[in-house]
Amino acid sequence: MKSILILLAIGLLVPGALPAHDTLKPARLTAPPLIDGVLDDAAWQEAQEIGGFRTFIPDFSKDLSEKTSVYMAYDAENLYFAFRCHDRTPDRIKASMASRDTIMTDDFVCINLDSFNDQQALYAFYVNPLGIQGDSRFASNVEDFSADFVWSSAGRLNPDGYAVEMRIPFKTIRYSGRERVRMAIFFERYISRTTEHGSVPEMDPAKGYAFLSQMQPLELRDIRRYTLLEALPSVVYNLRHEQGGGRLRQSESRGEFGVTGKLGLTSKLVLDLAWNPDFSQVESDAGQVDVNLRSDLYFSEKRPFFMEGGEIFQLAGSSPFAAAVHTRRIVDPLLGFKLSGKLGARNTLAAIFSVDESADSPLHSGAGAANAAFAVFRYKRALSADGFLGAFYTGREQGDDFNRLVGVDGQLRLSRSEMLSFHGFASFTDNPVMARTEGLALDAYYTYSTRDLDIAASAFAIGGGFFSESGYLTRSGLSGVEGEIGPKFYPRSGFLRKIKPRFTGAVYRDHESHMNEALGRLGLDLLLPGNAGLTLEAWAASEIFLGRRFDVSACRLIANSWLSKKLYLYLALRRGNQVRYVQEPFQGYGNALAGIVRYLPHEKLQWELHLTYADLFARADRLKVYDYTILRNKLTYQANKYLFFRSVLEYNDYRKKLLTDLLASFTYIPGTVIQLGYGSIYEKFRWEEDEYRPGDRFLEMKRGLFFKASYLWRL
Repeated sequence: MKSILILLAIGLLVPGALPAHDTLKPARLTAPPLIDGVLDDAAWQEAQEIGGFRTFIPDFSKDLSEKTSVYMAYDAENLYFAFRCHDRTPDRIKASMASRDTIMTDDFVCINLDSFNDQQALYAFYVNPLGIQGDSRFASNVEDFSADFVWSSAGRLNPDGYAVEMRIPFKTIRYSGRERVRMAIFFERYISRTTEHGSVPEMDPAKGYAFLSQMQPLELRDIRRYTLLEALPSVVYNLRHEQGGGRLRQSESRGEFGVTGKLGLTSKLVLDLAWNPDFSQVESDAGQVDVNLRSDLYFSEKRPFFMEGGEIFQLAGSSPFAAAVHTRRIVDPLLGFKLSGKLGARNTLAAIFSVDESADSPLHSGAGAANAAFAVFRYKRALSADGFLGAFYTGREQGDDFNRLVGVDGQLRLSRSEMLSFHGFASFTDNPVMARTEGLALDAYYTYSTRDLDIAASAFAIGGGFFSESGYLTRSGLSGVEGEIGPKFYPRSGFLRKIKPRFTGAVYRDHESHMNEALGRLGLDLLLPGNAGLTLEAWAASEIFLGRRFDVSACRLIANSWLSKKLYLYLALRRGNQVRYVQEPFQGYGNALAGIVRYLPHEKLQWELHLTYADLFARADRLKVYDYTILRNKLTYQANKYLFFRSVLEYNDYRKKLLTDLLASFTYIPGTVIQLGYGSIYEKFRWEEDEYRPGDRFLEMKRGLFFKASYLWRL
């Protein structure tokens, strides 16, 4: 405890140290370059050429196999970047005309930008050789691709490789608006066929993948000061039909207007406001196996309102309490506001308030339910290096019922290779189902990571009365200690790029039964060329459920590979013992399978087939309890970087349900979109004798048509 207090004191007193690299001072332009993927502008003749890319995957400190040069410049309103990526076999460059954020298995280049130079978070701007974008926010060792930013890019294939140009407006990013602006940057190139990631500056093998502490300082001057003001009005029309009386009847025909706005209180603090925002999904969530569950399914966030500052809510530590804020809990907000950004050089804050018209809650009785009100507050103070100390408050209020959490979290950089992260929360819940309940969640997580070795250890305790209706919790009433060691080897082979065996051990305590669980696992990760990987795992484990101990030992195989530029295969197979989670549980065993086939017959056309399968057998008599199959077929035609057409056909054999989803979408920039969608649900019913009865043919039970148009106006 004394050591932790000393480390905290040092972190609060010592400012974040700059990386040990020279400060970049890019050229300031009088005439901006044309963003067309052709590097013939005068701006690039003035800019300094940066080269010498060195790998960090599969191994550290090797020369990247293909020469890469990057150029950067700026003016009063924008940052500009250009990459010249040479390739001795240009016909093997992998690039597809795809939708945003789907290019991570292509060749790509990336700008990683720590816009505050505080080692707390970064923007990542990815571009593939055809100019298709991907973007994300990285913080607390988590990369979030739900963020979409307004910026420009272009790319072109050449006889000797490809070239990329990028323009990033200062209005798109948050930074400290002074006469002299300090940021930090990290340039990256990925070559898919060799599974090589290279960077400038070179990453330190002793620091592993601690990106935020290894960036190069960047200095800019005389950036134009402005007040960010955005308005995003949207119009949505829905037409729905449902079966009734033996035929489809119109159940809804409604148009809605909503608006969200963004006001920059400063260049680094932003207020978002929303009234009746459009929170529709562009595409239905992919089906998941929803039987025999001990915890809720997790669905990722896809809605634009929550993207600004979303990385601030990421929780330090590692335990069954995986997220203090999971915004998919806010289902259908009538209004909301969000504040996110920085105060001063080292203080970060974020807050959300929203009134949810869809007030369902697993803890609420449902009788006379009012709208639910969500309130979230988050504060972080930057410590030395990439460490921080933070605080949370989350609350969900519904009538007289409530669920409130208060807590702290943080991470401390102990050395170049070591990190300690932690969190501690108290929850207070009152509702007719559970009455008044209180609980604690505590966690400490240690990691050591270098080129040659990974070590992780954690200890956590989550009380049986701990609940979170604003976050994501997989299990309460559990304590445990876990440890894993993973040495890494780099054989001199053109086939095996990296070998990592893993050894994991854990002991858990189920609070209600006062019984112990145990886990021992052996794993092996192999990194192969061509975006390929293989994972093998086997474990012996037990689990306590309703006061009984069950065997959950199993083995698993995960394999993925681009067999060619056009064909990708993914397979995950698990076989072993399971628990049947019912009021009278019993020992079972079974299989789980997930498979993906992705085929690109043309750079603009992509076909995907997803298979999800699970079954369960009773151990006592070997009788099948269930089998569950989902087939999802998706075909996407990307006409250009703005316009795509997509069809989804998903069949759930367990539910005997067929879903169709058709979408045409034009996105000029994030926010300025036009979408037209059609969907239907078919089930095996028949109308007979004035009622619906199970049948052997599909009957269309629901049908929906929607139109959406929105326009991003930015001052």
